[in-house]
Amino acid sequence: MSRPAGREPRRPTRWWRRRSLRTRLTVIAATAIAVSVFVGFQVASELMDWELRDTAENQLRADSRALATNAQRAGLTQVQLPPYPGSGRLVRVILPDGATRTPSGQPALPPVSEHAERVAQGASADLMESNDSDEGYLVYTLRAGDGAVQVAQVADDSPINQFGFGMLLIGLLCVAGGALVGRTVARTGLAPIDRLTAAAVRVAHTRELDADIPDEGGGEIRRLIRSINDMLAALRDSRRAQRLLAEDAAHELKTPLTSLRLNVELLIRLDRRGTLDSALPAESRTRLLNDVGAQVAELSTLAAELTDLARGDVSDENTELLDLADVVVAAATRARSRVPDIEVALDVTSVWVSGRPAALQRAVLNLIDNAGKWSPADQPVQVRLRAEGTSAVLEVDDAGPGIDAADVPRVFDRFYRAAGARALPGSGLGLSIVQRVVDAHGGRVTVARSERSGALLRVDLPAADPPDPFPRPTPGEDTAAR
Repeated sequence: MSRPAGREPRRPTRWWRRRSLRTRLTVIAATAIAVSVFVGFQVASELMDWELRDTAENQLRADSRALATNAQRAGLTQVQLPPYPGSGRLVRVILPDGATRTPSGQPALPPVSEHAERVAQGASADLMESNDSDEGYLVYTLRAGDGAVQVAQVADDSPINQFGFGMLLIGLLCVAGGALVGRTVARTGLAPIDRLTAAAVRVAHTRELDADIPDEGGGEIRRLIRSINDMLAALRDSRRAQRLLAEDAAHELKTPLTSLRLNVELLIRLDRRGTLDSALPAESRTRLLNDVGAQVAELSTLAAELTDLARGDVSDENTELLDLADVVVAAATRARSRVPDIEVALDVTSVWVSGRPAALQRAVLNLIDNAGKWSPADQPVQVRLRAEGTSAVLEVDDAGPGIDAADVPRVFDRFYRAAGARALPGSGLGLSIVQRVVDAHGGRVTVARSERSGALLRVDLPAADPPDPFPRPTPGEDTAAR
């Protein structure tokens, strides 16, 4: 039965995830050492057991050959078997009839096995076997005369046990030492992380973004510290941009709001006194109301531009393949509807780009509006669109006085207005929005002087392949009209 989706992980997994990185490194180091000691103990035990058994077997073979030589000289029934000294090897002679002889005082050996009897009968020359009884004998049987001789030794596991106990103590010490070393290494290696965490907590509590975190450590730690410092720098720039935007917005809103408030207060005061008609002739009243309407329109435009600018990007709108000529024509139409006196001369060709139509139309509209403020009444704003290599080139020029060389570096700054433009309506945000939109589309906007001595603003955008005019039929498809 499968585990339901969203079920919490098992308890050991939850415990492991809740541990600190130091604890994890300590546990991993201790576990690695414990596994290494265990594997080393197993390998060493096997090698030691093999070596001891090989030595014991060689000794049994040597003793058996000496006893067999004596038995062949004196006979199996007459060979001398010295009394058992109380320790050491055990011997036994197997007679042809199956009877056995053992030294006096020697402990009883296990019964002669079937395989050993076959050696005594001449079926094989010798046999090395181990007994599985409680004593654990290692017995070597060697053919001698008409029978056989046996030399046995009690299997002694005490060296292995002593070695295992020693390895256990060493393993415990190694595990404890490994845990201590792992803890120390973790503390030393994570010290820059601790200082980094403390600095991040300090920034979060104090909201101070000016202090960079000291660049220390190496490798991944240094890259992490540099990434966080870059993030803090980006946050500082963002906060600074927000503060400048708020300050500039307050400054730009102050003038139209003050003028609007004075005009409205004047109308309210005269209306309360009942002297509105007498104090303000029709012509003056119309002019005042027109001023109020213009100030409200200016505030609305400024609010819309601030909203666009405060968003910081144009990524909310989907990118699509579009004909930039349609965007330019639509922007010119909107410009004529907003300012009926403006005259726009279009010279556009179809150029396809990949972009966001609303943002591009706003940028073109701002370019036309900016040119319309400077172009004389009898001189149209010229808008040209063409393909140039792999770029779509849009040019908007006017017949005005042009842009001074001192103003060119700042013409796209927020709220910047040249000295000659301060008396004209506007917020100083139009060209800044143009640059933001063009940059978001991977293009470039530049300022130059036009052939009519006015300002020439040029936008270069990456061109795209136009869509296929007709769908391509698939192979074998019948395309005939039916």
